[in-house]
Amino acid sequence: QTGRTVEIQRLIGRSLRSCIDLKKIPDTTIVLDCDVIQADGGTRTTAINGCVVALILALQQRQYQKKLTEDPILHLITAVSLGLIDNEVRLDLDYEEDSKAQVDSNIVLSEHGDIIEIQATAERDPLAHDQLMSMLRIAQQQQSVLLEAMRQACGLTT
Repeated sequence: QTGRTVEIQRLIGRSLRSCIDLKKIPDTTIVLDCDVIQADGGTRTTAINGCVVALILALQQRQYQKKLTEDPILHLITAVSLGLIDNEVRLDLDYEEDSKAQVDSNIVLSEHGDIIEIQATAERDPLAHDQLMSMLRIAQQQQSVLLEAMRQACGLTT
């Protein structure tokens, strides 16, 4: 595996572990294989969002089978990809935008808007504090759309 592949796996693993009470699923290994079919710019964040849905569905199945007595999900998480192009924050860049972005970032949040992880890389000039805060605000604003889609996919009520 390449370094990039391992780094992406670690990001996804860290993100998913943050939303589960591992003590409620002792001696359990969950393998989530996520292929982003229409890959463009935000494949990491798309994989995280897809894996959250797969994880919930897998845990629901174990609960229905009475193999789990308690729900181990602490909270949902969402992930978005953002970039800075011409000093403007943009959400969910496509490949062309991503390749010319001044800053590329991935933000993972709990469903309450708390930060799980922020990755941001400046290609040229450093990322200014107010630009980072703008990226965080946009990620938090977008979150309700992602959470609703996840809940619908999992059959969860809002």
